[in-house]
Amino acid sequence: MTAKEIQIAIHVWEGLTNREISRIAGTTEQVIKNHLRSIFDKLGVWSRLELAMYVASHGGKNWPDSEGLGTEMDAGDWGRATSVAG
Repeated sequence: MTAKEIQIAIHVWEGLTNREISRIAGTTEQVIKNHLRSIFDKLGVWSRLELAMYVASHGGKNWPDSEGLGTEMDAGDWGRATSVAG
């Protein structure tokens, strides 16, 4: 998964709406929806609830690191946006 997809998944787990996520990311709701479709396909989930449950069961905010996915993340805008939102 990409760094953006990981951050979007975590924001869904945090209970944010697509609109809220798009504001944090500085993009449109449609772009967030496109990312969510990709995330659902990659993780084999069908809904935001299943995605949130997946993230929760894999460590919540620590999920990417616990599965080795954190190596794709950088210190760019998404990392800063998460610290502001959280």
